Amino acid sequence: MTPDRILAHAPRVLTQAQRESYFEQGYLLVERLIDDATVAKLNATTSEWLERSRQLEASSREIDIGPGHSREKPVVRRLIDPDRIDPTYWDFATGIIADVAADLLGPDVAFNHAKLNFKWSDGRDEVKWHQDLPFYPHTNHNVLAIGCYLSDVTAEDGPLGVIPGSHRGPFYEHYDERGVWTGSIRDADLAHLDLASARYLPGPRGSITVHHGRAVHGSKPTTRANGRPLLINAYAAADAFPYHSPESYTSPHNRFAVRGERARWAHLDPEPCPMPPDYGGGPKTIYAYQSGEAAKPTPRDPGPRPAVARANAS
Repeated sequence: MTPDRILAHAPRVLTQAQRESYFEQGYLLVERLIDDATVAKLNATTSEWLERSRQLEASSREIDIGPGHSREKPVVRRLIDPDRIDPTYWDFATGIIADVAADLLGPDVAFNHAKLNFKWSDGRDEVKWHQDLPFYPHTNHNVLAIGCYLSDVTAEDGPLGVIPGSHRGPFYEHYDERGVWTGSIRDADLAHLDLASARYLPGPRGSITVHHGRAVHGSKPTTRANGRPLLINAYAAADAFPYHSPESYTSPHNRFAVRGERARWAHLDPEPCPMPPDYGGGPKTIYAYQSGEAAKPTPRDPGPRPAVARANAS
């Protein structure tokens, strides 16, 4: 569905100006959208899972831990598929932010996946510049992610940064020169991006960020060891179907219709689409790929990326 057709539907949560800004810039910040009681409930559940992490010596199916993790000082990088591990997170994913997704994707919306990311100011919490769709390509590009700050996030806490308008630009290579999937854009390609134009999105707890699946984004390291929990839920228009195998998704809610109806036909974008590696039982976290922990060559050279035209966010 094109932006014009989406905008023709009455908004549920966002203003028309916010919707138009999203289609123009590829991102959005809405401060204090989530009420304090909901945030408190999410934080209480999250604290329980952080306590469970103290028992871990290696990452589990639910919890990804970072270097230096210990019982005394947990270093949790991510809760994996929080919608699967606790109903509190799934209730949130199907609540007001699903209405936000419908305001930007159209009335029929499918859930894609969720994750809860942390930053601990250990020098390894930078998220390098990347795009989301190369991780989970779809038949069309009406795909977005909505983050919710569970604590106040200042410029020192490594807020989300987005390159305005980059969702209208090309896809970038996320393999390195050896054919290893790194989950980040090559330095040679970054040289062609106006990184100085990046907009960083700090906000008080309960604020949400939204970014398009093609938008180039990342975050700087934090300077405060407060965890900076960011709960992310990704959604797709119902007629945008994943290209890679269902086994790549580990949430039972993948493709669940959170708003409207399931699609019976896929809308196909004519532009060539990059493909991720064979995740083999489910993808690792972006931290593992970008740090080289999960590095391995692809079975065959993916070859040069085909030349693509600039695309509209449709």
